[in-house]
Amino acid sequence: MKDLGHLSYFLGLEITSSDDGFYLTQAKYTSDLLSRASLTDHKILDTPIELNARLTPSSGELLPDPTLYRQLVGSLVYLTVTRPDISYAVHQVSQFMSAPRSTHYAAVLRILQYLKSTLFHGLHFSAQSPLILRAYFDADWAEDPTDRRSTTGYCFLLGSSLISWRSKKQSVVARSSTEAEYCALTDTTSELLWLRWLLQDLGVSTSSATPIYCDNRSAIQIARNDVFHERTKHIEIDCHLVRHHLLQGSLQLISVSSHDQLADIFTKSHLTGRFRDLVSKLQLVSHPPP
Repeated sequence: MKDLGHLSYFLGLEITSSDDGFYLTQAKYTSDLLSRASLTDHKILDTPIELNARLTPSSGELLPDPTLYRQLVGSLVYLTVTRPDISYAVHQVSQFMSAPRSTHYAAVLRILQYLKSTLFHGLHFSAQSPLILRAYFDADWAEDPTDRRSTTGYCFLLGSSLISWRSKKQSVVARSSTEAEYCALTDTTSELLWLRWLLQDLGVSTSSATPIYCDNRSAIQIARNDVFHERTKHIEIDCHLVRHHLLQGSLQLISVSSHDQLADIFTKSHLTGRFRDLVSKLQLVSHPPP
C-alpha cells in the first residue's frame, strides 16, 4: 500500500486543507461543463433561476434532440454535491428529462451562466466548528402550476458547516400551507434520525435534542398537540412520527422568522440580494486556487 498524501482530487471534487478546515469545490468540473455547453464566452448572471419562474411540461418547443439537455442536467445533479445554492434550480429542470422543451433548456443555460460567475464557490468545513447539529426546513405550498404539489426544502448544519440538504417535490397534494410544512417536517425528521445515528456511530454525542427551526407556527402547534382533529386526520401518521421523536427528546421545534429561515433557498427563487444573503448564511465560500 502506498501513501499518496493528503487527498486533493477525487471524482471531480477538489479538496483543499488548511489550518481553518477543509474546502470542497468542483471548479474544474464546472469549467468542463461550461465548455460542453459552449458557454465560456457568455455573460454571467447573479442567480441560478429567474424570479417567480414556473416551468411547465408544455411551455416552449420540443427539443429535436434531448441528448445534450439530459447530459447537462445529469452533470448539474452531480454538481449539487458541493453547490447547494443550485439545488432548487436543478430540481426544477430535472423534472423534464423525458420531453425537454426550449424553455427548460433556457433554464439550464441560466444555471450555467450563474455557475460561471461563482466558479470557485464550494463548501467550507471549519476546524473550529462545534459538533452541534441543527436543522431548518421550509415548504412552498402548491407552487407547481401543473399538479399543485408543494416543494420541500431542508438543510442540516454541524456547527457552522452545511452537511445535508434537499429540494424535492412532495409526493402528495397538500390542502394547506400548514400541511405542506408538516410534510416537510416529516422528511426533515427522517433525515435527522439518520444523521443522529451516523454521528453517534462516529463518536459524536447526540444526547441533547436537535433544534429544528420552522417559520410556520401552526405546524409547531400540531406537533405539540396530543389531540387529533378532523383537519389533521389525513396526516395523522406523520403527526405520530414527529411527536414520538419530539417526546423522546430527539428533536425540539423552534420558531424562526421567515428572514432567518435558511431552507428558504431550497423552495423558491429569490431576488439577488436575498439569494446572496442565504448563500452567505449557509457558509458557501469562494475559494480560488492560490
